[in-house]
Amino acid sequence: MEIMGVSAAILAMFVGFGLLIGILFGFFGMGGSFLVTPALLVMGYPSRVAVGSGLAFVFGTSVIATLKHRDLGQVDYKLGVLMIAGTTVGIEVGKEIVLHLEELGLAGSIISVTYVVLLGGIGLFVTYEAMKGDGEGGVDHEAEADAEIDADDIPEIAKKIQSYRVPPMIELRGGIQVSLWMILGVAFATGLLSGFLGVGGGFIRMPALFYLIGVPVPIAVGTDLFEIVFSGGIGSFLYAMDGGVDLSIVIPLLAGSAFGARLGSAATSIVDESEIKVYFGLMLLGGSVAVAVREVGNYLNMPVLDMVSLVLILGSALLVSGMVVYSSLVELRSQSSGRSTAVE
Repeated sequence: MEIMGVSAAILAMFVGFGLLIGILFGFFGMGGSFLVTPALLVMGYPSRVAVGSGLAFVFGTSVIATLKHRDLGQVDYKLGVLMIAGTTVGIEVGKEIVLHLEELGLAGSIISVTYVVLLGGIGLFVTYEAMKGDGEGGVDHEAEADAEIDADDIPEIAKKIQSYRVPPMIELRGGIQVSLWMILGVAFATGLLSGFLGVGGGFIRMPALFYLIGVPVPIAVGTDLFEIVFSGGIGSFLYAMDGGVDLSIVIPLLAGSAFGARLGSAATSIVDESEIKVYFGLMLLGGSVAVAVREVGNYLNMPVLDMVSLVLILGSALLVSGMVVYSSLVELRSQSSGRSTAVE
């Protein structure tokens, strides 16, 4: 049986994959397109469809999360608008690069190699930070958004960047000032990656806002999500104009992620993110290895490696989302047991 021209089994897989990514998105605040796009490439979809559909999925998942962070007062609209301006240009440049590489027949390979390097590097960094066991580096879901950032909490590189007083200077929430050109530069770079790789850029832009600009983490998360609404919307529209958005992929992914995001968001008030940060790093590494396996399979003409690659991607998402749910259940059981003991 086919629905929207796609088999029921494939649709069910997309819904399930969307559920897993929704849990990750609700918990970590990252859209999961860094898993969707390589998964679509592994399944044999053209590069523009994989990238465009990934961006459309990002757009849908980011809207609800942005509204939540707006209610918490964690969105800097001035910074967000400036980021949108730079990102829009970057997305268009990234899209044109993809279309040009497609004409040369190189798009799939180059995008895949970029994924391997990017996900592998970030995955190693996150895993290393988690294994240090200092409990730092995770998002504090309860942080005060309006509090001024302590000078000691600003990364050294951000301090250096803020020291360059190239006018015009922009004052941001958290009591910091930074050059307009630095903001636009970060926005363009992340927009370029969004347009080229089909990702919302959250797993790059949020750390960039903190480490490069010095924005307090809660505001960086909220503003990043606000910006993703527009970058994902603009990017998916541009790709849709070239036939790069497949609704038979996007709709079931969004259907699954809508429920998963609720579970993930609820888990943020129960589970300490630092407890499973290492699994998040391993998930990124899993995505990196999966794309590398696919490229080796293409080079050696071994189709079986495509299936191994897809299993690695789905397995990575299942591992981390499963740990979020498992840790939530363990914590709820512990709290319930504590209350029962107190009553006795």
